[in-house]
Amino acid sequence: MTARDDEAADQQPAEEAVMQVSSPEHYKALAHPMRHRLLFALERPATVSRLAAVLRTNKGNVAHHLKVLVDAGLVRPAGTRTVRGGTEQYYARPARALHYTGPAAAENTVVAFQALGAEIAAAAPDPFLVLRHLRLTADQVRDLTATLTALAEDTPDAGADGIRHGLLLGLYRPHDPDGPQH
Repeated sequence: MTARDDEAADQQPAEEAVMQVSSPEHYKALAHPMRHRLLFALERPATVSRLAAVLRTNKGNVAHHLKVLVDAGLVRPAGTRTVRGGTEQYYARPARALHYTGPAAAENTVVAFQALGAEIAAAAPDPFLVLRHLRLTADQVRDLTATLTALAEDTPDAGADGIRHGLLLGLYRPHDPDGPQH
């Protein structure tokens, strides 16, 4: 961002650390992979033009999907800037991280992972990905969940000096019709 971009972004209050994504309106808005990709791209306030360039799509597509996200409260206006006689609107996420909860979270996982797959496929060479299945006790699940939560919430952002990275953490129980149900 230029100094002018920073001025537009500084007009808005600081974002929350974590936003709970739980309402039917949230999940309805997240029913399209492009909307997840927009949320990924909004690590800092950006305009429709900037988002279209980053996501390699047209401005009309970005504007349509941004409106849906704004209406659902998943994106907020984040200041304006005058450019060549026109006004550019900046948009931002209301929080640094999104925590998907509630009964609709599982249904939204497929769409979210389509968007993540596209982001990872376009990533720099050799992204670090690990999938491991292991058996855990309830105490281990509790401890591992706390460790992953701390990693996600407490890792400091390097700011403008750092290189952008994605961090995806998860712990889940795969469906096992013959396994224990507790």
